[in-house]
Amino acid sequence: MQNLFNRRWLLASYPEGMPVPDNWVMDKQSVPDPGPGQILIKSKWLSVDPYMRGRMSPASNYTKGVALGEVMQGGGVGEVAASNHPAWKVGDIAESMSVGWQEWSVLTPDVAGPAGVNRIDPKLAPIESSLSWLGMPGMTAYFGLLDVGRPRPGDTVVVSAASGAVGQLVGQIAKLAGGRAVAVAGDDNKLQWCREIGFDAAINYKKTADLVAAVKQACPTGVDVFFDNTSGPIHDAVMKNLSMGARVVICGRVSLAGQFGKPDIGERFMAQLIVSRASIHGFLIFDWWHRRDEALRRLAAWHREGKIRFKEDVLEGIERMPEAFLRLLHGKNFGKQIVKIG
Repeated sequence: MQNLFNRRWLLASYPEGMPVPDNWVMDKQSVPDPGPGQILIKSKWLSVDPYMRGRMSPASNYTKGVALGEVMQGGGVGEVAASNHPAWKVGDIAESMSVGWQEWSVLTPDVAGPAGVNRIDPKLAPIESSLSWLGMPGMTAYFGLLDVGRPRPGDTVVVSAASGAVGQLVGQIAKLAGGRAVAVAGDDNKLQWCREIGFDAAINYKKTADLVAAVKQACPTGVDVFFDNTSGPIHDAVMKNLSMGARVVICGRVSLAGQFGKPDIGERFMAQLIVSRASIHGFLIFDWWHRRDEALRRLAAWHREGKIRFKEDVLEGIERMPEAFLRLLHGKNFGKQIVKIG
């Protein structure tokens, strides 16, 4: 693509604790050309998500991290500008978790799994929805709650980071399953939104002197399902309020973003687990990727029927990618954090 440039964010250093803007540097390269079987997309929307903190480390994780000098990993959606793949044409809309923090990306559609490329129908929903309720966060809420949390009618479901990309959907799906949903967040405006979309009770953990007692008051019969997006003190408080046979879904640890790589020190709950016969499950959406179409069909149907609502937090411009990510880690976002690329 002659006379065009690709602005992209590279990882400049590994953070010690909470990331800072200097951990990235922006550079400018010529727009790359797609090779055989590849497509070139112009990014329209980019996503920031908590999992990216784990990629900013040389330590081993569930997948390869970002090396120093590499483009920061992340998902995005954009328009095909050039194609060397028979199934893709210029003007098609493509979404992938392999886009990265950059304006132009070369993608390989035939790669399987999360690293592959998904065709997006702009008639179904705004294309940025593929990064939020009709994409990875929606799938996370769907499978994490229904397959791992296994809510039953009448169950009390507690959701931490309840107004976030995943949490706001977990609460609404819990209601669709016949449950009672309890939101935990650190901002009254966020909790008001949670009530508006159907949560039955809300806890502001930043304004609560005794979080254990607040959970008990909101969940007088105990917590049947805990969808944990944060870890930390919220986790500790809920674990002391489990019901018999409770299911705990460990989805995220965003409250510990500033302590990455350090031991997750806190109370131990072996006695509570024995007494309650509760179970704890670690969750990664990648294990359910082969059922992606199932989740997206049901989410789209619920949305058409007015049964789920969603809030997105939008910043504009490729230059704001670090800012968007740090807003997410510090809990300043209200809904799914995405960046619109000019």
